[in-house]
Amino acid sequence: MTLLNDCTARFLMCRPEHFAVSYTINPWMNPKRWARDAGAHAAAEREWTALHRKLVELGAVVELVPPAAGLPDLVFTANAAFVLDRQALLARFRHPQRQREEAHFEAAFRALQARGLIDAVRKLPEGLVLEGAGDCVWDGRRNLFWMGYGPRSDAAAACAVEDAFAREVVALELADERFYHMDTALAPLPGGEVMYLPSAFTAAGNAAIRERVAPQARIEIAIEDGRRFAANAVGLGETLIMSGCGRRLRAELDERGYDVVSTPLSSFLRSGGSAFCLTLRLDRRSVPLAKAHNVAAA
Repeated sequence: MTLLNDCTARFLMCRPEHFAVSYTINPWMNPKRWARDAGAHAAAEREWTALHRKLVELGAVVELVPPAAGLPDLVFTANAAFVLDRQALLARFRHPQRQREEAHFEAAFRALQARGLIDAVRKLPEGLVLEGAGDCVWDGRRNLFWMGYGPRSDAAAACAVEDAFAREVVALELADERFYHMDTALAPLPGGEVMYLPSAFTAAGNAAIRERVAPQARIEIAIEDGRRFAANAVGLGETLIMSGCGRRLRAELDERGYDVVSTPLSSFLRSGGSAFCLTLRLDRRSVPLAKAHNVAAA
């Protein structure tokens, strides 16, 4: 396992004290099956703790959102906001069950701002829905956002993100209800590759990916790895943390120089989430536009 060269990686997480599958807002969620499993919550606690431990072992700093009763999905902090250049753009949720999280997350970000960890906390324009980094994934190599829309976020939110961060947004329509957020189907990797599930996107979406990502940088995953949420990975240096993947994908990632660290997260898969969903990166930085242009021109 490769340790980070520095300790600047900072994540936001929330302990799964109140996590449960208690309602259905995506195809993975089955409250009756969860209720029948007496050990489900204890398993979730163990899995979350193992993920937290891996991040800390790699040199990351983890900030914690206080858990709250009645908010079982608060644990999925990737949906709280998107943070770039110390600016946070708060999420607005599609479903009423998750809308109750908005005030709680806003309070958490105001607290981070008071501690000097971020500089500004912004809100989306009224009427727009965008579920944070779940549907707004930063590609540091290309200096752009990949934004998913359809099931949970509005296509029109792309303009709001561009206005907030002054960076290009590539909006891709999601075509499979199982992959309801961008982060379930696409992951820009630390080395510049983009790992994605083609069947999760429309033909236009796949064309947009091919237009911006060179063939040698594309890692197309099969539906079997899609169902494992292999794309819902956390990348730190040469290390990729994920719930699991098949032999072929693991071999390809190994050939590209990545150290794949599997930490089972089956309890959270039952709610439609995995490693990326359980974390929110707070320290992402963009490249100044002039510098990015010079690099592209070279």
